Formats: sequence, structure tokens, C-alpha cells
Amino acid sequence: MNPEEDTEWNDILRKHGILPQQIKITQNDIYDSAVAKAQEEESERLEGLDLDELAELEDEEDDQVLAHYRQQRLAEIKAQADKERFGELTYISEPDYKREVTEASKDSWIVVHLFRDSIPECKLMNRFLGELAQQYRATKFVKIISVECIHNYPDANLPTLLVYGKGDMRGQLVRLDKFGGMRTKRKDVEDYLKGLGAIDPALKRALPGEGAEDDSEDDDDSNGGRMYFDLSKGI
Repeated sequence: MNPEEDTEWNDILRKHGILPQQIKITQNDIYDSAVAKAQEEESERLEGLDLDELAELEDEEDDQVLAHYRQQRLAEIKAQADKERFGELTYISEPDYKREVTEASKDSWIVVHLFRDSIPECKLMNRFLGELAQQYRATKFVKIISVECIHNYPDANLPTLLVYGKGDMRGQLVRLDKFGGMRTKRKDVEDYLKGLGAIDPALKRALPGEGAEDDSEDDDDSNGGRMYFDLSKGI
């Protein structure tokens, strides 16, 4: 007995639950499935096109469909621009701190550099942060003279980084001893910020004239050698 055959006996067995109900596929089912698959493939094809590529298809595709994807792409571009609105290391002074750092950190990650121009390590850090600010434009990078931020703050603790996110301090890095002082590389600072979540690798841009850096090295999340200073009370 073939349970797939459409016989009177098999119908009786199906009625009593001995055989499973026979599933009949009609021509309409086949047509609907083919249409749905074609629409899905077309949607996937259009999803990956930029505005210029969509414009080239104006004579071939339905105007309403293209208009939908064009508006969607413009919304994505606007959202990206709204998020990546910084792009440079900005100098701030003591009166600016609350507005530019404490309050602004509720909406964005903020990296603050306490520095003195006379200290070589501070000049090195300013250069690194200026470059990272161009690469990670969704994060705000600012610098402030150390004693304007914290009165009588010792030069021996410079450079110092304060990292803010969600309205609170999320990390502090005092001096560059951990990274070898003046032998510190930009990637050392980048990995430190990445470990805190202050920068998003998915939004990284290449510097002008420079390809994307090799990010294959593991992030160093250990605290060994990193000096901390309780800064929250003085800000």
C-alpha cells in the first residue's frame, strides 16, 4: 500500500487518523510562492544600492518602489550624520566643562584630556586624540588645561584621560607608564578606549592618506601598571 496514493481506502485511513492528511499543492500555491520569492530577491537587491545606483534604475523599476528605497537610504544617511557629528579634538576651558562634558555625556561618549603644553607626553596624547577624533566621529574628544579642570592637579599625573558615558565617568587613565611613556602608540590609546566602549569599531574611518589599521591585536583589558587617581570629587 502506498500511503501517498489518492485512494478510497487511504481516505478512510486518513479520516481515522491512521494516515496523515494529504497536502495538496495547487498551481496557485506554486505561483504565489514564486512571486513571494521574486519579491524577496528584488528587495534584497535594492537594499544594497546607494543613491546613485538607485538613480540609474529609474527607467527600469517601479517609481514607488525606488522612491521608498531612496527615502530609506536618505534616512540612513541622516541618522549616520547625526551620530557622527564631531570629528576633531576641541579645546575647552573651565566654564565649559559642565555643558561640554558632564551634560553632553548623557547623549554621547566624551574623552577628556587633562594636559599641559610643556609636557612631551601631553603633546603626544593630543596628537593621538586628534587623529582618533577624525576616525571615531560619534565620540566627542576634548582637551582642557589640567589646573583649570582640577585646581592644583599635579603635573606628575599628566597626561590624564577622563572617559565619560551615560552621564557618568566610566574610566580614567593617569600617565602613559602602562604603554611605555613616549613609546606609546596610537593603537594603545585606541584599544584602551575601545575596551571601555567609548569608541565603536564599526564606525571607524580611515585617516586621509592612511588605510585602515590592523585591528587583529587583542585588546588589553588588564589593569596592570595603569595608575588611577580619584578625580570625581574635584570636577
